[in-house]
Amino acid sequence: MKSMKIIRLALLFALALGALVVPVDLKAKTAALSSVAPARQPDISINGYYAQDKARPGSTIQAAVVIDIPKGYHINANKTLSKFLIPTTLKMDDVGDGVRVNPVSYPRAIVRKFSFSEDQLAVYEGRAVMRFSLTIPATFPHSKMLLKVRVKYQSCSDEVCFAPTTRELTMWLGMAGTNETPKRTNGNIFGGKKG
Repeated sequence: MKSMKIIRLALLFALALGALVVPVDLKAKTAALSSVAPARQPDISINGYYAQDKARPGSTIQAAVVIDIPKGYHINANKTLSKFLIPTTLKMDDVGDGVRVNPVSYPRAIVRKFSFSEDQLAVYEGRAVMRFSLTIPATFPHSKMLLKVRVKYQSCSDEVCFAPTTRELTMWLGMAGTNETPKRTNGNIFGGKKG
């Protein structure tokens, strides 16, 4: 009995390091560790976009981080319906020089039932767009700005959940000169004219 407890602790440690994938049963988490199976994480694409090609100091610009999830997989929503699941979160480093990063607006979750859970779960499938904006002060001193983003998520299929993953993304944005007019871009994400 004691050796089984040690094996379970070792498996939990390996899971925390991202080395294992376990079937998830929210009612019997410990029992699930007996059927550990290695598997490859799905190829999830994460990209950052701005609504304009450049920003004018003294203005606010829209931005988004887009997660594309392959068919047959999902990631947990930002507001999960279970304390056992890792929510999807978007964190930004402080840009400095007075730039304000405004709160993130997460997409509406899809609520579904999966074979590994008796309860319904809140998830994102297909494409999840997390929106936010940046307010750039009129006194911004640089010709471009760098925003560093971290996306934490846990992906699952209908049968297994993978170890949580954190991905880093860098989003550069140039500043418009005095005689430049920023052009709208990425209309497929922000609406309006396509860019």
